[in-house]
Amino acid sequence: MLELQSISFQVPDGGVEKEIIRDVSLRIPDGRLIVVTGPNGGGKSTLAKLIAGIEKPTAGRILLNGEDITGLGITERAGRGIGFAFQQPVRFKGIRVLDLIRIAAGKTISISEACDYLSSVGLCARDYVDREVNASLSGGELKRIEIATVLARGSSLSVFDEPEAGIDLWSFQNLIEVFRRMREAIRERSILIISHQERILNIADEIVVLRDGRVADSGAREDVLPSLIGTAAAVGDCPRLDPPKGADKVC
Repeated sequence: MLELQSISFQVPDGGVEKEIIRDVSLRIPDGRLIVVTGPNGGGKSTLAKLIAGIEKPTAGRILLNGEDITGLGITERAGRGIGFAFQQPVRFKGIRVLDLIRIAAGKTISISEACDYLSSVGLCARDYVDREVNASLSGGELKRIEIATVLARGSSLSVFDEPEAGIDLWSFQNLIEVFRRMREAIRERSILIISHQERILNIADEIVVLRDGRVADSGAREDVLPSLIGTAAAVGDCPRLDPPKGADKVC
């Protein structure tokens, strides 16, 4: 279980400290899919980076299974079972998809095992396993490959920062199925997704609403979601999605 205890985060802004996260306390139990949502600028992505260890809180503590990991960086937290998928996946010229999945798994897995991870995110494995993770891949392809690496890592807590950002509608629909399957199989593992897409909110066990850096609401999906429908925190299935090359716009 991950626990945030009175977490705050400030950054310098014109000679003063600007508070991005304000006294946030949050528990992420094992075996749950949590979606953090809220209006743009509310601190959602910053919260994800604080959990992953990319940023360090200026106040408060972060506990993982009772251990204080507040001072640990992203590599140390990854070693303790926290996986992080960036909003914009990194491209690696000269590294094959197979190499990336093996690095994530932390061992030399077989091509067949790597292909299983790719197939689980809707990619035809034989078309991708030997490709470079470079500019030849679309945003949707990169996003699904990154999720395959998170699956290969077997993290006890997987954090996804706006996984729908910059991908085409087909890839988005496929992502929903991937997250639904992950949710059904997580058991002792946990998933945290930063998103304001209604279809992602619909598969959550719990929803946390972050507004102005504070937790404005939290609870079971069926209790929180009705108050979000039609607001900026639940914008539907089609905003900011880029169509594949040669295709009509999806919105």
